[in-house]
Amino acid sequence: MSFNKIIVVGHLGKDPELRYTPQAVPVCNFSVATSERKRDNAGEVQEKTTWFRVTTWRKQAELANQYLKKGSLVYIEGRLSLEEWTDRDGATRSSLKVDATDLRFIERRQAEAAEDIGGGSEPISHPPAQGPGPEEDVPF
Repeated sequence: MSFNKIIVVGHLGKDPELRYTPQAVPVCNFSVATSERKRDNAGEVQEKTTWFRVTTWRKQAELANQYLKKGSLVYIEGRLSLEEWTDRDGATRSSLKVDATDLRFIERRQAEAAEDIGGGSEPISHPPAQGPGPEEDVPF
């Protein structure tokens, strides 16, 4: 048995691009970046960013295009693949591609609807925010 599943939580690098196949099936593409910070041997903080190209289909594609924008924070589950090609200069290039099976808004205020962009799995419950309001004292 084999298994290919990735979970990516990151920010969109640009606005989503929606298009339709010749059979009128919606497909949406966008890029997502994740960042990791580590200290090098000299004690300096180094940040490493990894980019993923993401593809969503059908209703999920339409909702992603409608509610997401550059900078949006998203949770993505899907299948990972590595695409390689030769550029104009003859150099071998590669990119990580995720075919999304589940996509969730993390910053709910960006999605005015209370609707998740699920890919068939059980939706994540988003309880109302708890804690002090803006006029209440905060203990720090």
